[in-house]
Amino acid sequence: MRDLLVAGGGPVGLAVAMYAVRAGLDVAVVEPRGGVIDKACGEGLMPGAVAALTALGVPLHGHPITGIRYVGGARQAEATFRHGPGRGVRRTTLHRAISAAALAAGVTTERRAVCQVEDRGDHLLVDGEPTRHLVAADGLHSPVRRMLGLDAPVAGRRRYGQRCHVSVPPWTSLVEVHWAGSGEAYVTPVGEDRVGIAVLSHERRGLADLIGDFPALAARLTGQTIEQVRGAGPLRQRARRPAAGRVLLVGDASGYVDALTGEGIALGLAQARAAVHAVLVGRPQAYELAWRRLGWRHALLTQGLLIATRHRAIRRNLVPAAARMPGVFGVAVNQLARPA
Repeated sequence: MRDLLVAGGGPVGLAVAMYAVRAGLDVAVVEPRGGVIDKACGEGLMPGAVAALTALGVPLHGHPITGIRYVGGARQAEATFRHGPGRGVRRTTLHRAISAAALAAGVTTERRAVCQVEDRGDHLLVDGEPTRHLVAADGLHSPVRRMLGLDAPVAGRRRYGQRCHVSVPPWTSLVEVHWAGSGEAYVTPVGEDRVGIAVLSHERRGLADLIGDFPALAARLTGQTIEQVRGAGPLRQRARRPAAGRVLLVGDASGYVDALTGEGIALGLAQARAAVHAVLVGRPQAYELAWRRLGWRHALLTQGLLIATRHRAIRRNLVPAAARMPGVFGVAVNQLARPA
């Protein structure tokens, strides 16, 4: 009987498996999609994620990120990372690198989906296969979360994300966050001759149309071709709880507030370590406490910023306020950037 089965072969699911192998557990990954998996994301790894992936032996080819810059009209505010650099890495590049590292570590991946989970008390039957524990790292709209009745209703305005690439040299090593009434646009350097652009908005419009809401960014992209557009959403997802018996939810599958603060991979990797530790000591119920401890700062800052910026006056004055109080802005940025 296996110690652990992981549903989901994205970066967080593969990280769970690699931590499990290092802990001496018998583990396998199941993932229905083949090859390198792309998805809509900001593609910026915070310093905590860079440290965790480096410790796992994952090479990170991309572009250094030294901090965050907010842009609103003619005003700007910026803060540099105090816990080492982050890195802009294309999602396909990241998945290819972590897949190779997982394979080298001895992780096996089966190309199939999880269709049935039965709790047998001291173990699970996952599609008829006995395993002591199951970790669901199967994404924002987790089939396992839904299958087990762990989806929770989400109130309020829904937000959606779109991402593209543009073949231009990065003009800064900072992630630029452009603010407008319709949402935010994130510009992340992901190579010497390429930037990734992600737009988050409650408005269901095309990406090129939305970029027009950010004049400074639109001016930089005049005449450039928008490539590899991907979409995701609605972003806000809730789980009734992050664990049910011997099933643990990790990463986006365990609930998602918003991409606003860019901490998704770093948080998912920290949850992956906590889940493997809970399995290793035979106390899966302990994961829920660790999950809450790891995520409270991210949830508080992200939800607080989302709620505040729903008010037009606050959204309009956010960047000027950050520019007037650079110390406060720097503390907020580095609260999210520091390792979990």
